[in-house]
Amino acid sequence: MKGNKTTIDTLVVHAGREVDPSTGAVAPPLHLSTTFARGVDGELLGEHLYGRHGNPTRDRLETALAALEGAAAAAAFASGCAVAEALFTALRSGDRVIVSDDMYFGIRQLLRELGESFGVEVTALDLDDDAAVDRALAARPKLLLCESPTNPLLRVVDIAALAGRCHAQGTTLVVDNTLASPILQQPLTLGADFVMCSTTKFLSGHGDVLGGALLAADEAHPLWRRLAKLRKVTGASPSPFDCWLLLRSIATLSLRVHRQVDNAEALAAWLADQPGVEAVLYPGLASHPQHAIARRQMKRPGSMLSLLLAGGEAGARRFMARLELFTRATSLGSVHSLAEHRRAVEGPDSTTPDNLVRLSIGIEDLEDLRTDLARALEA
Repeated sequence: MKGNKTTIDTLVVHAGREVDPSTGAVAPPLHLSTTFARGVDGELLGEHLYGRHGNPTRDRLETALAALEGAAAAAAFASGCAVAEALFTALRSGDRVIVSDDMYFGIRQLLRELGESFGVEVTALDLDDDAAVDRALAARPKLLLCESPTNPLLRVVDIAALAGRCHAQGTTLVVDNTLASPILQQPLTLGADFVMCSTTKFLSGHGDVLGGALLAADEAHPLWRRLAKLRKVTGASPSPFDCWLLLRSIATLSLRVHRQVDNAEALAAWLADQPGVEAVLYPGLASHPQHAIARRQMKRPGSMLSLLLAGGEAGARRFMARLELFTRATSLGSVHSLAEHRRAVEGPDSTTPDNLVRLSIGIEDLEDLRTDLARALEA
């Protein structure tokens, strides 16, 4: 980018949104075409061949995503789970993969199924257990995939330290940055090889776009080159309209995220002192076991928090039933606040505590949110 458009608050507004050179349009154009013409000599008139391979609108989105994460290359996908599927499809039978034992339930399910189908050995580990991680890395796994913060227990992984340990064994580190977003954390600058995220969440921020992204520190990485080929043939690409909506939403990403964190920090501190709340899981609280790591590698602690409520599952369900302003719904990162009893959604195979409620804090008035939570906590 030209000029001084280098800070992330400026990048969200300008990256991928350069003035259209052919028309002078300031707003990015939406290219809906699925195919692109050739001249009489058979040569393509432009750089695109077919919508599954690429599209000018998707190019703009990927330019923006790479700029925000400090990546050498970016690939947009139809969903976050499509990113995880692509990663596993790019592996070979017999490869070993380590995953965090606390991560989004849907990804855990997907990886278990794919591991069995593709002959990839998947080991879930508590990444706080240094001895177990060292033993697993000694087997030189191909990939280690983790979230930070994790979903839904909000644990924080020391990305820089883990990257060093992975690279010493020739293991590729992939960090899911969904809960932080590039506004609060940039794992590639901490040593990760790849970053993945569900763009459905904070980058969209309005609950109306499904998408995912994978970003690489080095586009010469063998896994990235294989992924780039596979994406063209598997068809897990987002529609041009979804790319256009995401690019539009990214312009307000910084404003939204900081307002959400303002609300979350205040609510987490208040909830920690409320009767009926056994614990607040939030990296911004000094009581959080990885609070120091979060302060070191994140700009701010995020807007996701989980509550462990008194009364077990019944207490969690009672709390959920009393909410009025918080919407009872799956997902996170939207401008509107959401609440979810994770165990009920994940089903009988869930390892999430039965009294855990996950809160995604939105941009509403703080006192209105506090009032709603206070009413839900009344004895």
